[in-house]
Amino acid sequence: MSQPLASMTGYARATGAAGTVAFSCEMKSVNGRGLDMRMRLAPGLDPIEGEIRRRIGAAVTRGSLTVTINVDREGATGEVVVNQQALKAVLTAMDDLSRRLDARRPSLDGILGLKGVLDQKEKSLPPEEEEALQAAILDCVEQCLVGLVDARRREGVQLSAVLGRHIDEIERLTRKAEAHPSRDRAVVLERLRSQVAELVANGAGVSEERMAQEALLLATRADIREELDRLVAHIANARQLLSAGGPVGRKLDFLSQEFNREANTLCSKSNAVDLTSIGLDLKAAIDQLREQVQNIE
Repeated sequence: MSQPLASMTGYARATGAAGTVAFSCEMKSVNGRGLDMRMRLAPGLDPIEGEIRRRIGAAVTRGSLTVTINVDREGATGEVVVNQQALKAVLTAMDDLSRRLDARRPSLDGILGLKGVLDQKEKSLPPEEEEALQAAILDCVEQCLVGLVDARRREGVQLSAVLGRHIDEIERLTRKAEAHPSRDRAVVLERLRSQVAELVANGAGVSEERMAQEALLLATRADIREELDRLVAHIANARQLLSAGGPVGRKLDFLSQEFNREANTLCSKSNAVDLTSIGLDLKAAIDQLREQVQNIE
């Protein structure tokens, strides 16, 4: 059964809550040579980072992903503690200044209001609640991942249609090159006869045997049968990959390089301006194909 074609570009967001703790997960993906994951996790989530990476790796094969998980514990009861080291430093400074200056000592609320004297710490959850929170966050990650995969596949459907049109254009130009009259050996021979006639008119002598040899050589050099056959095979292969779907981006990229190689050879062998023009149009269509292939997973 064929799989949907997927783009490497997508975005998804999911939210959730466990008790009084709320959290959110965002995933963004763009083109990448392989699978690259960047994690931006809220404090305390290190124990589940490996599981998050494993789940993403099971669902996505290529792309540069950024995963951001925020946790809001404001609903959970926290505690305010005095930073004893900072307080001691403040009191020492006050004692030192009071011996040198005649000034009123600051009030308690003024001292506690100094930066660093009071620390607000999140109250740690009991082990069973922390475990439940991590499980809920993983469920949120899974929901976000499903959304990301769906977004990438929706764009993949659009890309598949675009790629199909480019392949149709490559096939049209290939058929046009195959039907071009300059490929006929009789045409090549006639051209050579015309060139020989000019030489004879200028006093140079060329035997019929030599002319036949030169005609054969010229026709062989201008023969693009192999290039056309390979282009036809590549077209069939490309359509088969699009039909199969799944992570075929690397194969399509390699195939687009093969397309380009055959088009270059066709242009170099061309013995007519019109055929060269077809070859250049073919190269342009292949470049458009390859540009879109870079987005495929």
